Amino acid sequence: MTWTSHHRRGDVLREVVRAADTRLDGRLPVDVEGVTETFGDELTLLGALQLRWHTRLAGHVERELADQPLHLEDAVARAWGKAAADMPGIRAIIDHHVAHPTGAEMARTTAVATAKEHEMLALMAGRASAPGEAAQRVGRAIEVAARTSYVPGAVRPTAATPSLVQRIRAVLAA
Repeated sequence: MTWTSHHRRGDVLREVVRAADTRLDGRLPVDVEGVTETFGDELTLLGALQLRWHTRLAGHVERELADQPLHLEDAVARAWGKAAADMPGIRAIIDHHVAHPTGAEMARTTAVATAKEHEMLALMAGRASAPGEAAQRVGRAIEVAARTSYVPGAVRPTAATPSLVQRIRAVLAA
């Protein structure tokens, strides 16, 4: 992949995310200019969006765990909600394609991605010690708990009370 094609792919992906966040219908925005030339097919585009989602989710999990190290499961559920609020269009697309895959290959890849996400949630919450079916069940439960307060497309409040860890860090820095 050349420098130009790499940056073109990023530009097209940003436009896809923008369209998905505007529409919130769960459909892949394949009508965005450059999608067909850049990604080729729906499965490749969905894979790029899943990668964006997993990267954002992992970042939120790390931040929440740093701020709330004593309440791991709550922190992980909160991180899932924050990632979903940041990327409502991508979350809607992933949910739609998990429930309604366009083919056997998409069903397989979305199932694998979902299982890996659930394992990560369980492991990061300290509720599993190894990947596998047990971790997937626990991670699924954490996601379900996070979804209870998630409203697709709702704007998250930005002013938050600093956590205990943040307050201690501020005092130590002063």
